[in-house]
Amino acid sequence: MADVTVYGLDKCDTCRKARNWLDRFGIAYRFVDYREQRVAPDTLKAWARQLGGWDKLINRASTTWRALPEARKSPGSDPEWTLLLKEYPALVKRPVLVTADGTVSVGFTDKAWKLRFGLQADHAGR
Repeated sequence: MADVTVYGLDKCDTCRKARNWLDRFGIAYRFVDYREQRVAPDTLKAWARQLGGWDKLINRASTTWRALPEARKSPGSDPEWTLLLKEYPALVKRPVLVTADGTVSVGFTDKAWKLRFGLQADHAGR
C-alpha cells in the first residue's frame, strides 16, 4: 500500500497536475476523491488542527464558497465545520497530501512538493 494519500476531486485540474507529478517522480500514492469517499469528521478536525485552523483547510476563493448563504460562512464550532464540509466537500482546499508520518499539507506547487519529498530542485523528472 502507498505511504502517500492524495485527497481531492477527480476532475480538479490541480489534483490532476499533482497526480501527474507523483507519477513523473515515481512516487506511489493512493488517490481519494472526497466527493465519492467522504472524509470522516475526526480526520477533517485533525487536518484543520495540524494546518493551523479551519481557515487553512477551506477554499474561500471557490465558487462553492461564494455561493453559500452568508449565514453558512461563519461556523462557530468543529461540529458546524464538519457538517458544512459533509454537505459541501468541494470547500476543502485541494489537493490534500498526507504522508506516512501523518503530515498534512494542502495545495500543489512543483517547488513545495519537491521540498516535501526531499527532491533536488534541479531534478526535473524522468
